[in-house]
This record gives sequence, structure tokens and C-alpha cells, in this order.
Amino acid sequence: MEPPSTSATENTPLLGPKSPLPSTPTEDDDIDNGSDRLTPPDGPSAARLLLVLSGVYVSAFLVALDSTLVATLASPISTSFSSLSLLSWLASAFFVANAASQPLAGRLTEIYGRRAGMIFANVVFGIGNLMCAMAKSENTMIAGRVVAGLGGGVIGPTAVFIMSDLIPLRRRSMWQGTANICFGIGSSIGGPLGGWIDDQFGWRAAFLIQTPLTLLAIVLSLLFIKVPESSGLAKWKRIDFTGAFLLVATLVAFLLALTTGDWTSPLVLTALPVSVVLGLAFIYFERFHAEPIIPVTLLLNRTILAACLTNWFATMARFGVIFYLPLYFLVQGHSVTATGLCLVPESVAIGITGFAVGLIIRLTGRYYLLNAAVSSVFLLSLAITATLSASTTSWLPFISMFLLGVGYVGQLTTTLLAALAAIDHHHHAVITSASYAFRSTGSTIGIAVANTVLQTRLNDELNRRLGGREGAEEVIRRVQSSIDAIKDLPEEWRIEVVAAYMASLQVVFVVLLGLGVLATICSLLVKEHKLYKTMDRTDEDEDQSISHSIIIK
Repeated sequence: MEPPSTSATENTPLLGPKSPLPSTPTEDDDIDNGSDRLTPPDGPSAARLLLVLSGVYVSAFLVALDSTLVATLASPISTSFSSLSLLSWLASAFFVANAASQPLAGRLTEIYGRRAGMIFANVVFGIGNLMCAMAKSENTMIAGRVVAGLGGGVIGPTAVFIMSDLIPLRRRSMWQGTANICFGIGSSIGGPLGGWIDDQFGWRAAFLIQTPLTLLAIVLSLLFIKVPESSGLAKWKRIDFTGAFLLVATLVAFLLALTTGDWTSPLVLTALPVSVVLGLAFIYFERFHAEPIIPVTLLLNRTILAACLTNWFATMARFGVIFYLPLYFLVQGHSVTATGLCLVPESVAIGITGFAVGLIIRLTGRYYLLNAAVSSVFLLSLAITATLSASTTSWLPFISMFLLGVGYVGQLTTTLLAALAAIDHHHHAVITSASYAFRSTGSTIGIAVANTVLQTRLNDELNRRLGGREGAEEVIRRVQSSIDAIKDLPEEWRIEVVAAYMASLQVVFVVLLGLGVLATICSLLVKEHKLYKTMDRTDEDEDQSISHSIIIK
């Protein structure tokens, strides 16, 4: 692959030149992201950025709040519908929809503008949450998570696009860190808030309370994110709907195979080969599409591929932990509110680490050694989680979750900056979309893998421990469908069922540790690139060379 062109600058319009730049920028030129107007070399002022990003920060808070709300409430929701398998689908449906919308976000917001993209994302996200609040059946609940996922999938990438349009790479890490603080606050509140709402009002109220915040994000985006209007049927022809369809079809087929649990069933034997064929078709089609949702050729760049794979494997491991660690506490008899508290340390770590990593990168202009350090912390957290059992001291899971937050957000921040620094600004939107697509597919696959391992191992453990007892078949069916059923068992049965769950969850956590090892290996393959202080990437006062001691050749 030829090295990216250096003729483009960070001020090059994403869609190419349409008209000459105005000679005298107007007052709002530095916040008209997505347009062809001139942005100051060092980006707009902090005051203007706060206005532009206010809607972004509220949206980030909202998505984070939703993620830990649902992670905490997944078991109670599944129990209310008498289906433990729904626990996996609540997350998988959301993230499959994320995978569909995130790659399209780059192209759609280039065509229609960043403001339209952010408003659309919040509207759809809000509709999905209202569907979940009113769901009367398992299928309606899953459909609501799909709709919410379509909107939520656009919010994250669009937020990064707006920052990418306005802020130089070196300075961007700080603003990205501030967004991580908002995300961390939302995550830390979501877990205990979800548990408290479930105990007091029922889980449906947790989806309803998100409506006012969604409306606030829409109003702020409408007022402060300024973009030029565009029209015409031609813009629809530029959207890679075929690529999006093939990507989603690949994920759905693969997900169906993973969640079945019986590797000899006709569904698995059919779905797995179909997912492979669809995946190959997606790769082939993307190579020849004029504006692909995932630029396959750019993935030949080592840093970009390593960054995307790091996001992929790390997100598999992280979401497997945050959806199945609450189950670890619930099985031991803790309340939903207490269970939600287990997610708080990770959320706090996300906020602190996001800002700290941004500050370090801004001061040093380097990220490789920092990336190696946070990757090691991420791996350590997963190793601790893999040791959890019924006899583990109560504080150890909280330590592992804090370290998980440090490692995960640190990896995401450093690898995204590495990928953006490796290419021209012209490709930033699609590479950001690709990065988020890897994350969303990773979260889907990670949860599905964890669910498959849990269901398979749990069935074996329960049959081994209870199979010879009278009425065991009915008890096994009940405890696999509802966690609450464990509380009603006689003591001698309850001890065996809890032990079966603990043994099964430990296998799940060991598998997630393996995914963390792959993420760490990939993260070490990124290269160190120059992080410029100006939008045109001409820091003449800076040393242009990068120390060879910290570059992987």
C-alpha cells in the first residue's frame, strides 16, 4: 500500500473542494464543522468549543448511562420475561444495530452534516428507549434495543467527527478526555441508579427517565452545531447501503450460531458457513465501492489495522465482563442495587483515565509507551477477574473493575489517536467509523461468546451436580431461566446451583482473559506518529523526528 498522500491537510474538506474558501471567515466559521469554511490553525477558542460540544457531552453521558443501566437490569428484565437467554440478546441486539449504523455515520454526516447526524441519532435513540419501556413481549423488547442501537451507534462516531473537524490532534486528546469524563460519570451513575429504580419502580422506569436528557441533547445540538444545508437525490447514491446490509447480515448469522449453544444443531451448521460467505462478500464489495463504509484498503496500513483489532478484542473482553460480572453478584444473592455498584469503579476509572491520558499526550506528544502501559493494566484486570470465585474477598472485583476502566479507555484513546495520526485528515471520518464498527461488532461477539460458554458449561455443571436427584430436571430448567429461582431452592440444592454458576462464570472469565491477551498483542503493533499542534500539520518549531527507541518497525 502506498503511503497516504501528504498533499491534504487537516483543513481539507471531507468531500473535496466544492467552492473556494472565503477570504474573510465569518464569526461562526470556526464552528461550522462539516463545511468548507476555514478553521483557525490551532482550532476554535475553548468557549466556542464548549458550546459546540455541549450537545456532544450530554449525548455521551446519555449513552454511557444507558449502557450500565441495561447491564445492571439485564438479569431482572430477562427474569420478568422468563428467559435467561434474553440477557445476551438485550446487549447483542443493541450492538448489532450499532454495527449497522456506525460505519454509515461517517458518510451520512459528510453528506447531511454533523448537526443533522447528531439530532437524528438522539431522536432514534429516544424512540428505542420508549419502545423498551412499553414492551409487553420479549420480541418487542429486542426490537426496542435494535432501534436504540441504531441511534446510539451514530452518537459516538459523530462526536469524534466534530472534534476531528475542529481540533488539532495534539489538542484533541484533552477534549476527548473531557468527553470521557462525561462518559465516566454517566457510566458510574447508571449501575446503582438502575438497581435503585428497579427496586423502587420497576425496570421500565429506567428507560423512561432517559427521555428528558435525550430532548436536552437534541436542543443543544440544534442550537450550537452549525452546518450548511445540502439537498439533492445524488447524495443518496453515495451511501453504501449494500455494504451495511452485508455487514449486518454477517453479524446476525454469526450471532445466531453463537447464541444457540448446540454446536451440532442445523442452525449452527448453516449459520456459521453463511456468515463466512457474507463476510467475504462484504470485503469484496467494499474494495470496489467508490465510498465504502469501511475502507478495506486503508486497513492494510499496519497502525490502522492494529488499532482496529485492539478495539475489537478489547471490547469483546470488556463487554463480556460488564454484562456477566453483575450475574456473579446476583447468583450470590446480592440485590440489583448492590450489583449495580460493582460497575461504578470502572466508570470512575474511565473518567479519570480519559482526562489523564489526554493530558499526558498533550504534554508529551507521544502515545506508544503510554499505550503499552494501559494495555498491561487492562490485561491485569482480566487476570484478576478470572480468579473470582464464591470465596473471593468482596473488594477484589471492585479493584479489577477499576483497572478494567483504566486499561480499556486508555487503549481506546491511544489507538484511535494512532490511527488518525497515521493518515490524512481526508480519511478521518471513515477511519473513525471503522474503529467504532470494530468496537460494536466486538461487543456483540464478546457477549455472544460469553453467553455460549456460560450456557454450555452451566448445563454440564448442573447436570453433573444435580443430575441424580429427584426433580433435578425441573430445577435445572428453572435456574437456567431465572436467577431469582435460586433463592427459593432448599439450602443443599442452592449451594450446588451457586457452585455450578461460579464454576461456569470462571470459565467465561478465562475466555475473556484470552481475548484480552490478543488485544494487548495487537496494541503493541501500532507505530508512533507525529501528533501536530496545528490543523495544517506544520509544527515547524517541533522536532519532526520520532525516537526510534519507541517505534516498532
